[in-house]
Amino acid sequence: MSRFNDDEFVPDDGVKPFDADDYDELDDYDELSDDEDDYGDEDADDDDYDDDLEDASEDEIDLVVALYNDDGERVAVPMEPMLANDFDELITQLRRLPGDAGAVGMVSIDHQFYVIVRVRGRNVQAFLSDATQANDWPIARDVADFLGEDIPDPDDDPETMGDGDMFADAGVGEFDMEAFADTDEDSDEILADIAARVHFGPQFERAANTSVR
Repeated sequence: MSRFNDDEFVPDDGVKPFDADDYDELDDYDELSDDEDDYGDEDADDDDYDDDLEDASEDEIDLVVALYNDDGERVAVPMEPMLANDFDELITQLRRLPGDAGAVGMVSIDHQFYVIVRVRGRNVQAFLSDATQANDWPIARDVADFLGEDIPDPDDDPETMGDGDMFADAGVGEFDMEAFADTDEDSDEILADIAARVHFGPQFERAANTSVR
């Protein structure tokens, strides 16, 4: 039996509508931990580190959706589009959702790649479908930095990066996550497939249809 977010799924296809009041003003950025380094340290001298990546525009953001269980009910909500450019704030906002055992954020950029982050208290797991995208997009760069991974050359073959076992408790293991990433489908469509595998299919589809696009 699947135990995603440590709760048994219930047969519910509803999606709670996004309410801007559910999220605090996004100009106050909380630190993940007092002991963690800031992403993009201004004092860094690494010539390979580029702090001037352009944010994804609204036209380039396919979707930003959160999944969670609320008192046994499966819920998906669209989130603020700007969270597709700010990994720190995405984590902060996921922590503020009323999930029984945390929440999952899914972001798709320009139909090219996706980021999944699962937040359970102070435990954060992140997955990037194509590590080479960290050369071009802020959220992909932030994920690589969060994971402490080197950024591959932009001409390298696409490879995943991060916690491919984050959905193991729902029967989706690292092998499955690698297989999802290694397809010709658009990134938003792959996220729909993953959401369906972890039993949030209808909820995700409805939230995605009311997200950025």
